[in-house]
Amino acid sequence: MRYDRINMTVQGQKTGEARLTAYLLDPVSVLPKRARPLVIVVPGGGYQYCSDREREPIVMKFLAMGCHACILDYSVSPNRFPVALRELALAIATVRDHAKDWHVDPESVLVCGFSAGGHLACSIGTFWNRSVTYEGIGRKAEEVRPDGLILCYPVITSGEYCHAGSFEELLGEDAQPELGQAVSLELRVTDQMPPVFLWHTVTDDTVPVENSLLLAGAMQKNRVNFEMHIYPSGCHGLSLAAEETAGSQDYWLEPGCQSWVSLVQSWIENQRWKKTEGPGKSGQ
Repeated sequence: MRYDRINMTVQGQKTGEARLTAYLLDPVSVLPKRARPLVIVVPGGGYQYCSDREREPIVMKFLAMGCHACILDYSVSPNRFPVALRELALAIATVRDHAKDWHVDPESVLVCGFSAGGHLACSIGTFWNRSVTYEGIGRKAEEVRPDGLILCYPVITSGEYCHAGSFEELLGEDAQPELGQAVSLELRVTDQMPPVFLWHTVTDDTVPVENSLLLAGAMQKNRVNFEMHIYPSGCHGLSLAAEETAGSQDYWLEPGCQSWVSLVQSWIENQRWKKTEGPGKSGQ
């Protein structure tokens, strides 16, 4: 395995560059030219920080599935929307720029986001073909489109069930209500959204499960290809829901939720990224 690290600059950054760290599997002798899927991991942290519990432990799981993986250290508060969105867009385009050297399938670039990182991941899924996303980094829409989204207990809505802190950090405390609605993602879903794997817990008291349910309803209405798993118990921020990411905090250990890892592996394997010409393939 080898590593690569790329610093990324976009307009509006207040706290320095974003960083993309790539974990790249070596080719194996029986398939020396195999191009693998790559998953960009986007940690949560309420747009205040990037959680270490949703970084390398997640990357290791995707590597074990035979995927390459990256971690995006994106800009958080006091940076404001759309800085982090453009950084993620640039990360996707950068992966495709390096597809040949990194042995990446350029049509299998996925984004996995947790909590507020799930909001960012879902944002690129809904805004990839908006000029505010791609023109700001000098790219074309198709260069920044993710081929799939993995959303783990994501922040979605700025409405009744919102996680207010995430939106305050993303937009600023004095943001107009119209801006909050603009990034309430259940309102931004179209049939151009890529396939989605989504999971949440019923007992999440920080980011209510209604966030995922509202998103699922919007995706169903717009005929977006998605798979959703709702677990009956578990707090917010579970990550792997295992000892590796729970440490001494028993509330982050939830054996009933650990299956999301094997489920997402099956989902990745069952998607025919390169074969499908369906909704979400063309820019606007």
